[in-house]
Amino acid sequence: MPLTFNLRHLDDEDLELTGQLPLSELELDGLDDLIHPGPALDYDLIVQKIEDAILAQGRLEITLNCECSRCLKLFKHNVLLENWAVHLALKGDEKITLNNDCVDLTPYIREDILLEFPQHPLCKPDCAELPNRGKTSAKKASKTSPAPKATDWTELDKLKF
Repeated sequence: MPLTFNLRHLDDEDLELTGQLPLSELELDGLDDLIHPGPALDYDLIVQKIEDAILAQGRLEITLNCECSRCLKLFKHNVLLENWAVHLALKGDEKITLNNDCVDLTPYIREDILLEFPQHPLCKPDCAELPNRGKTSAKKASKTSPAPKATDWTELDKLKF
């Protein structure tokens, strides 16, 4: 079930939204082979109606199960948006789409969570990669590959001015 609320509930007072948003609603699964989001996103939000707009702000948190892009070890990465906020217009050119007076916050949450995903997840900043990775292949390549052929540039490099 997406994270929605009815505008009529904001007429009298601010609305507090707390709970978990299932991973299936955020459509985050399968975006990156090295990042696997946890089962749900925790949220704690306050939604206010300010003139002809809505302001939703609060905390979003999700745990990512990642594979290190260097050593391939599994580790957990916590994405925490402590001061998340979104301003949604109810009138004008940029007004949001309402469905039976309900507002869906899910696409806005999804966008901001995706921006916080690590581009190249690392188990630790100084990860040393896999042991002997690349060293043995370079040695083998130098023993088995033939010497480069002489080109016009090699002859020109011999010239001394």
